[in-house]
Amino acid sequence: MKRNKVYSYIGFAMKSGNIKSGEFAVEKAVKSQNAYVVIVAGDASANTKKKFYNMCEFYETAFFVYGTKDELGHCIGKEYRSSLAVTDRGLADAIIQNINQEVVDIWQK
Repeated sequence: MKRNKVYSYIGFAMKSGNIKSGEFAVEKAVKSQNAYVVIVAGDASANTKKKFYNMCEFYETAFFVYGTKDELGHCIGKEYRSSLAVTDRGLADAIIQNINQEVVDIWQK
């Protein structure tokens, strides 16, 4: 249930023009400090995950490994995406809250 909400919020962010997708666009958003949360697909390469984790840690940007390339791409209307950045604080906060709640729900089972 929560996973659908996360993807819905990502879709809202895309429709409102607040998503950057693809390695170079996400990197630019993080380095210009316009990104509030970065999401990297779970099936992305280890190098991609490490690169964005280190970058987000340095620039103090929220970072999550979540979903698959196909799922992330589908919710923004693209073929597949390994990385996304959300550039709206409100939508980013909603995404972060729902991902965190999903983790809590898993641990409580």
